[in-house]
Amino acid sequence: MAFDRNKRLLLSAGAAGVLAAILSSCSTTPTAPRGPVTPPGIGSAVPHPEPPHYTGEQPPPAPREFRAAWVSTVANIDWPSRSNLPPAKQQAEAIAILDRAKAMNMNAIVLQVRPAADAIYPSKLEPWSEYLTGKQGKEPVPAWDPLQFWIAQAHARGMELHAWFNPYRARMTGARTPLAKEHIANTNPQVVKSYGKYLWMDPGEESASAHTLGVILDVVRRYDIDGVHIDDYFYPYPIEAPTATGGETAALDAPAWQKPEVEFPDQPSWQRYVQGGGTLDRAAWRRQNVDKLIEQIYLGIHREKSWVKFGISPFGIGRPDRRPKGIAGFSQYDKLYADAELWLQKGWLDYLAPQLYWPIAQTPQAYPVLLDYWLAQNTRGRHVWPGLFTSRTADGSGKSFTNDEIVQQVDVTRSRPAAQGHIHFSMVALMQNRGGLADRLKADSYQSAALVPASPWLGEQVPAAPTVSLRRVDKGTCVDFVMPAGAVTAAVWARYGNEWRFTATPAARGKLVLADLGGESVRDVVVTAVDRVGNESLRVQAKL
Repeated sequence: MAFDRNKRLLLSAGAAGVLAAILSSCSTTPTAPRGPVTPPGIGSAVPHPEPPHYTGEQPPPAPREFRAAWVSTVANIDWPSRSNLPPAKQQAEAIAILDRAKAMNMNAIVLQVRPAADAIYPSKLEPWSEYLTGKQGKEPVPAWDPLQFWIAQAHARGMELHAWFNPYRARMTGARTPLAKEHIANTNPQVVKSYGKYLWMDPGEESASAHTLGVILDVVRRYDIDGVHIDDYFYPYPIEAPTATGGETAALDAPAWQKPEVEFPDQPSWQRYVQGGGTLDRAAWRRQNVDKLIEQIYLGIHREKSWVKFGISPFGIGRPDRRPKGIAGFSQYDKLYADAELWLQKGWLDYLAPQLYWPIAQTPQAYPVLLDYWLAQNTRGRHVWPGLFTSRTADGSGKSFTNDEIVQQVDVTRSRPAAQGHIHFSMVALMQNRGGLADRLKADSYQSAALVPASPWLGEQVPAAPTVSLRRVDKGTCVDFVMPAGAVTAAVWARYGNEWRFTATPAARGKLVLADLGGESVRDVVVTAVDRVGNESLRVQAKL
């Protein structure tokens, strides 16, 4: 699709002022730092970020925790607030989301860039999304690149940006505008099936999977994203057969598990498989189709860029033959043909974010039991960062959560050393501060910054140490630093009196102003360089 880069740059020029405002005014000229200091506790468990402050001659290892939120574009759940807003308004809403996340000491956003075989960025493979411009295929006016904007703004705040793709959905039930001519339902109609009120790409059609893979790798090549993320929609959630009630049934509705279901219409691809000598039964064949795409995505991403993480957020209940005693509910293994346990055990992902959307005390789907289940499946030592149903907080429904529920789920997760992070669904609840939850998380759970946990299987080379110096500025201390090549983050411990406080800032800034606290200035700092996969350099200590 044609895209006017000059228009985009003109439109985005206003962002420069935002970036400048969050940079300090101190000089970036370094002076000779004191020698590297070996960090204590190398090789030991890295702590979760509580308590937020420490005393002693040396601070502990930097706190590590993945703190993220999903930002849904589908149906305008999170962003933009409605379709066809002027681009300047869309940018302002994006900045408000990122500012809120940063103020809460979160460190990542999972942004939905492909809601339904469409795009919120300029693409030659798929049309612009109606959720962005109001009509599928309609280019923003004036032209701009929303994904590039999100990436730049996230990175300017020291946050990761993960691009979230729906792998097979081709049209949502509530879509309002006609399909664009370049949509896959028009360019390759034989691979797109009607299922209830949805359009769905058949995972059994190799060209459909190849298209999805191509879309994902195109983004990996063209954009400086930190992760690729796919959700729980593989084969579609089953809908109730018309003979039952005449309507669709949500998969989480327990009585629907035993009701007649509409068969997914993949007979042509299934027959080709059988006639070609295939020996799997239909359910196993469907799982194999999904497995192939998962493996191809993982390998393809890392062939392009070794540091880009691949994450999957499957439905939160495991396969029936492995579930803990007392756990009951929908089977993604049998209904969505998603063998998430296999993907973990094959190492075809860098993080799993199982959607654990039930309260701690709900015995058939108890949050702690399900979390322990997924941790037990993680034989390759990948990240397990559960998804929390944050939007259920004070939502006015009969199943509404109090803010205690989410805070306690964060605490439960932290009590498991193998689970160093979580993702909130979704950002709208934190923007609205439902039930005071955003305030509570900031005050009780996210009192200080945290680094994203390292992914050593993606690379273990430790960055060189930075050079660091300190000097006084008005009502604060300026930390000047020069980071080595490959570093993206400066991790900084600052000591006020006998107390150490932690923060992190983008490496590209070259400086950080630490304000005086209660009239007390920083005594000294300890700084490390952190690379794209979380490897941390030796420490450099500097004093005034």
